[in-house]
Amino acid sequence: MATASVAFKSREDHRKQIELEEARKAGLAPAEVDEDGKEINPHIPQYMSSAPWYLKSEKPSLKHQKNWKVDSVGRKKIWYDRGAKIHQAEKYRKGGCKNCGAMTHDVKACMDRPRKIGAKYTNMYIAPDEKIESFELDYDGKRDRWNGYDPSSYRHVVASYEAKDEARKKYLKEQKLKKLEEKLNKNGGDGATSDGEEEDDELRVDEAKVDESKQTDFAKVEKRVRTTGGGSTGTVRNLRIREDPAKYLLNLDLNSAHYDPKTRSMREDPLPDADPNDKFYLGDNHYRNSGQALDFKQLNVHSWEAFDKGQDMHMQAAPSQAELLYRNFKAGKDKLKSQTKQTIMEKYGDAATRDEIPMELLLGQSERQVEYDRAGRVIKGQEVVIIPKSKYEEDVHTNNHTSVWGSWWKDHQWGIQCCQQTIRNSYCTGSAGIEAAEASLDLMKANIARKEASEESPKKVEEKRMATWGTDTSEDLELNEEALANALRKEDLSRKEEKNERKRKYNVEYTNDVTPEEMEAYRMKRVHHEDPRKDFLG
Repeated sequence: MATASVAFKSREDHRKQIELEEARKAGLAPAEVDEDGKEINPHIPQYMSSAPWYLKSEKPSLKHQKNWKVDSVGRKKIWYDRGAKIHQAEKYRKGGCKNCGAMTHDVKACMDRPRKIGAKYTNMYIAPDEKIESFELDYDGKRDRWNGYDPSSYRHVVASYEAKDEARKKYLKEQKLKKLEEKLNKNGGDGATSDGEEEDDELRVDEAKVDESKQTDFAKVEKRVRTTGGGSTGTVRNLRIREDPAKYLLNLDLNSAHYDPKTRSMREDPLPDADPNDKFYLGDNHYRNSGQALDFKQLNVHSWEAFDKGQDMHMQAAPSQAELLYRNFKAGKDKLKSQTKQTIMEKYGDAATRDEIPMELLLGQSERQVEYDRAGRVIKGQEVVIIPKSKYEEDVHTNNHTSVWGSWWKDHQWGIQCCQQTIRNSYCTGSAGIEAAEASLDLMKANIARKEASEESPKKVEEKRMATWGTDTSEDLELNEEALANALRKEDLSRKEEKNERKRKYNVEYTNDVTPEEMEAYRMKRVHHEDPRKDFLG
């Protein structure tokens, strides 16, 4: 604890100060006063009354502490005086609202109905000035949700409850009179007083029934749901009977079902080994997957799947429509199932409607005697079990065949021996099919032979050997001397035109047909780059 360091001139002064404080505590000396003249409470701990060293205080004081005695004026529940008016003007004043004429706001903030011609121009029906208040609230006043609340606004709620109580009393009184009249009429005026207590008891029961609605709020819990701060205030009722033990007290074992205190949920069964008939709580998962909870879950799943498939259906936006569509879907599904079942029964029959199987066959009993040896092998009375050779079915003849597939081979193809067909799923034609196949084969061979005999061998046409681009000229090729001279002359002219393009004529005719003479002239005139004497050629 930090204490104030007060310098004493001697030990005597220090001792007198201690005696003075003890006398003040005992009430024998006047109380100490601080700098402001206020009495210092000696029961305040020393560390609160001790000022820091840098304040240089000569005696204990509380000026350095926070003023915890807040003025009561700042704690008053004050609010704006709604609808209060301060001044009613008769003429328009300069600077006022152009619409209503009040001085406390402008035309943009005017809450009156927009006039066709404003008060500035008509100088009539000037609105009174509003009372404008400005005050500062303390920390608690700014956060007080009931600040400015008018308690008189709750009178209509009280009045409605009082009216209900009056109506209830009036109703009970009428019922009491009615029952008394009926009793007098039945007994003729005798025994009315004797049965008065019973009638009062009946009326008390009726009154208890009327007040039963108020007692149902015993488990009312206010929750905030669906807002930015957690939701709008809604009422959630806890329907658990108070006599039943809490779910987390059913099994105190630490390794038992987990209990979440925040959501108050226990998903697993706290007593899985107990008798289900003796348990009243089986876990949240049991109730979540049974009863109406399961139906509601299926309805949600159906609405999601229907929305994904393009159907305009939403569980939250239109719950009635979603439930109606789900009922129609279930009805159609059950109808389709029954139709499918009926179709299968008509086609294949119903084994359940046939004669009952004998009990001997059901229980596996028979009169056959089987003998075994010491090793457990069957000696007599039981047929030898044939072990299947493969996993495929054997000796199964389909489509009227008498042999199996793969029993015949011809021309690298498997077939069936009985009809010699190579198509596996074909229908058996027997010997007639074999004869028809052989006849068609003979006919095809005869037609092929007749066609080969009737066709003549084509005459060989001697082709004229032409020299083409990119081929060498054969040795036996005969060239026309005059045509070759003309081709050489044209080749010289074309080479001169290539050297001097200005002399090249505008209209040039090209032909794609190349004669042997032109090809030979090209070969003779072309430059052989690999020839060492190419530079000496003219």
